[in-house]
Amino acid sequence: MNQERPINLDLTKFSFPLPAITSIMHRIAGVILFVGVAFLLCALSSSLESEQSFNEIKSTMTSGFGGFITWGLLAALAYHFVAGIKHLVMDLGIGETKEGGKLAAMLTLVIAGILIVLAGVWVWA
Repeated sequence: MNQERPINLDLTKFSFPLPAITSIMHRIAGVILFVGVAFLLCALSSSLESEQSFNEIKSTMTSGFGGFITWGLLAALAYHFVAGIKHLVMDLGIGETKEGGKLAAMLTLVIAGILIVLAGVWVWA
């Protein structure tokens, strides 16, 4: 048995490249969307039960917490969409180099950031 092997890896000591970070964020956004769809389907089901439950869901979704949830889901959708487009473009053979991957990762962050800010303005306007 190798005794020099680390027992616990400290992930804070690793330095991930930007394309790896954007890829991990893409997966996290997908998980958020999966959970969010379940949340929204439950809210839809509840809102269809009666007028009172519809008004309760409506008041919840128009509150500050509901706005935050809506913005969070829209932010995850925007990021996941932009990162997905990046992956589709790379599947076509565009930007497969190390420099191309870094540029694509930066563009993904910038475009998604703009869309996320616009989603926040739309939700809270």
